[in-house]
Amino acid sequence: MTDADTRPSGPFRLGDRVQLTGPKNRLHTVTLRTGGELHTHHGVLKHESLVGLPDGSVVTNSSGHEYLALRPLLRDFVMSMPRGAAIIYPKDAAQIIAQADVFPGATVVEAGVGSGALALWLLRAIGPEGRLLSFERREEFADVARANVETFLGVTPASWEIVVGDLVENLASVAPAGTVDRVVLDMLAPWECIDAVAEALTPGGVVLCYIATATQLSRVAEYIRGTGLFTEPDASETMVRGWHVEGLAVRPDHRMVAHTGFLLTARRLAPGSVLPELKRRASKSSYGDHDVELWTPGAVGDRDITDKNLRKRVREAQRAADGARIAASGADVTGAETIAEATPDFDADPTE
Repeated sequence: MTDADTRPSGPFRLGDRVQLTGPKNRLHTVTLRTGGELHTHHGVLKHESLVGLPDGSVVTNSSGHEYLALRPLLRDFVMSMPRGAAIIYPKDAAQIIAQADVFPGATVVEAGVGSGALALWLLRAIGPEGRLLSFERREEFADVARANVETFLGVTPASWEIVVGDLVENLASVAPAGTVDRVVLDMLAPWECIDAVAEALTPGGVVLCYIATATQLSRVAEYIRGTGLFTEPDASETMVRGWHVEGLAVRPDHRMVAHTGFLLTARRLAPGSVLPELKRRASKSSYGDHDVELWTPGAVGDRDITDKNLRKRVREAQRAADGARIAASGADVTGAETIAEATPDFDADPTE
């Protein structure tokens, strides 16, 4: 994967995804095709009118309404791409990159891959010299992630490998002991993977867990402490509040993206090292069978996507990837199909 393959710049081409901002600031994301048209109640905008124009151009539809045309930023793309599983929001992805200290050339493991949102951020961070191993138990989710990554990048990066299967069972076969720099766990029960992760991590390496609920946070923190193989876990959450700024009317937005998940990080100790004992007040760290019931998928709000809906998401993602491949090859595109008529509201409930 070269810089030319992934640099999102230059004139719009057939097969490119373009974000159009129309009247009332409504967003539409389309894939440019020969004969393609964007139909709204404000009129019709032909795809060919965008081809050859640079980013940031303004075009007019059949009714005289103006649209601002831009290539989607990565944060825009992940919010509008087809989803098999829930995505990690950009605010959390940025903190994951920072708190895990993901660097160019790093070997990174993530589980699970979900819809590929975090994989895109990680691939950018590690660069072409790094290596990303993404574990996913469901083949359908892996298909959606592959298609989404190829849609945005135009190619499947050579630095990326998806392993369909359980991390605990397969990690040792693809990553020898002590060779992994960073591990990101986005799953319901990350504590089940900590022992395998400890074996794979290099001394000083970072494990980061993305966790939805406080009960999950408590259990994984206590498990990490109990292994004696890591530094003291550090937990946080990130909330982003936008601001309305217009002249002297400066105030916080009425809505904000608040809690989406907790981030917990710890670093691998050197073999044989014992963490110095911390002096802290006694706390209730034990739990029983009743407490474990609070961490079941139903109790923590984990919702399964239906097979029918998942098949639809796979088809959407693969159609978008086909367009990106054609754009990268410079070939012509026929048909008037629009991949995504409208980008979802950025203020939508993050649990949806």
